[in-house]
Amino acid sequence: MKNGYIFGMMAVRTPLLSRAWHCRLLAVAVIVLQTVAVTGPAALGEEPATPADATQIRGWIDQLAAEQFAQREAATRSLAAVGLPAIEPLREAIGRGDLEVSSRAIEILREMLAGEESDLAATAEHTLEALAEGSDAAVAGMAEATLDFHTRGLADAARARLESLGAIITEGFLPNGQRGLHALFNATWTGTTDDLRLIVRLRHVLHVGLHGVRLDDASLAVLGRLRGVQQLQLYGTRAGDEALAALAEKLPNTKIDVRKGGKLGVAGQGLVGPCLITHVQDESAAAQAGIQMGDIVLQIDGQPVANFEALTDLVGRRGPGEKIELDVERVGANPGAEPQRFKRTVELGGWE
Repeated sequence: MKNGYIFGMMAVRTPLLSRAWHCRLLAVAVIVLQTVAVTGPAALGEEPATPADATQIRGWIDQLAAEQFAQREAATRSLAAVGLPAIEPLREAIGRGDLEVSSRAIEILREMLAGEESDLAATAEHTLEALAEGSDAAVAGMAEATLDFHTRGLADAARARLESLGAIITEGFLPNGQRGLHALFNATWTGTTDDLRLIVRLRHVLHVGLHGVRLDDASLAVLGRLRGVQQLQLYGTRAGDEALAALAEKLPNTKIDVRKGGKLGVAGQGLVGPCLITHVQDESAAAQAGIQMGDIVLQIDGQPVANFEALTDLVGRRGPGEKIELDVERVGANPGAEPQRFKRTVELGGWE
């Protein structure tokens, strides 16, 4: 055997060694050969040649508590290579109260979680989540730290990738005081549907805006996984009505603002009436039509506009290039002067 040949050569090439040293070398050789025989090929860094059965898995789990470090390492590698069949036995072993076994079992679950096999990673993640909620404080702490490190790494990598493709991701507050991430995808976005999937890896996403980015059904399905998102702006995405209805059903607590794509380029005060314009974007459709800050929009194409929310709803039903007629009231420059009322025809721009 290869190991025996190596130790035999050592004995031949060191003739001046004492008999005691020869005995020690022979003992080491026996230990190495016994370790290989007990642990199998995994002790040499090889994966099992055939799928492991329940008996082998139990044996490797027992070896996680072995006195010899080599046996513990070999068992760890073997269990990691087994995959799904090892997860439930590992979970049961963690409940035995042996901290060495628990820490090694959680390390194995971490390796599975970081792998490319989606079913294995998902099962490992669910197992770690259950352990993090368990009554054993030491195990719960290790499981929680493992999950936090994993998700933080995924989140950082996902954010870097999304930003490299043109997404604008910032941290800020919502009007209700919640703090989290705001992600904007507009004309600078160059990614695909597969790239957009990375958004679900970000932590604490509260607001997502897609302005002028075309969305197919697969992209909307991705957005449906953002369970904690508070606001979605879908402007000019060309998303179908059925897909949008399905998205709204998945996110019942999310405010979803859908607009066909026409853009007026003004800001106002939400539900507070009347529809007072508080800002006009430079070079926007509104600016080109002569709309000013302080103007009050009374009607669109003869339809009364009660507040800014109603304005955005009516404009949102129109596409880029469509024309609308605004009835506007403007307060006179001099105190006590009568307000001016006039009409403006506006050709809507598009979201970028």
